[in-house]
Amino acid sequence: MAFAPPARHLLRARDLADARYAEPLGVEDMARAAGLSRAHFSREFRRVFGESPHAYLLTRRLERASALLRSTDRSVAAVCFSVGLQSVGSFTTSFTRTFGLSPSAYRVSFPPASQYALVPSCVLRAYGRPQHSTFREDSGSPRT
Repeated sequence: MAFAPPARHLLRARDLADARYAEPLGVEDMARAAGLSRAHFSREFRRVFGESPHAYLLTRRLERASALLRSTDRSVAAVCFSVGLQSVGSFTTSFTRTFGLSPSAYRVSFPPASQYALVPSCVLRAYGRPQHSTFREDSGSPRT
């Protein structure tokens, strides 16, 4: 069986899911972006990408949630809501099924987010400058 590239309208719907995963987005919205009926879109999406549109969107949300759990100190509930999910219980169940650990246990298995806190380069430059010196003004003789 030869590989056939996905149709542009399906890619549009997938890109919508990738870009707007945190918003209240559903299969109906993705089907509208593809210009197909919900049922036809779901069949075509599954045929081309190997999973349902809902599963794809949930996977994107869980991937983003795992990144937030690794790199921030936000509560599990705040992470859940920030990735577009509405129920902490469903989030915990889905996350555990996907990653093999509950969100809290997953977070504990990584270094604390405070170790990732970076100082902005503008602050480093401002505080890295010499405090009480000037450039070539302190030497008594001018250069010729």
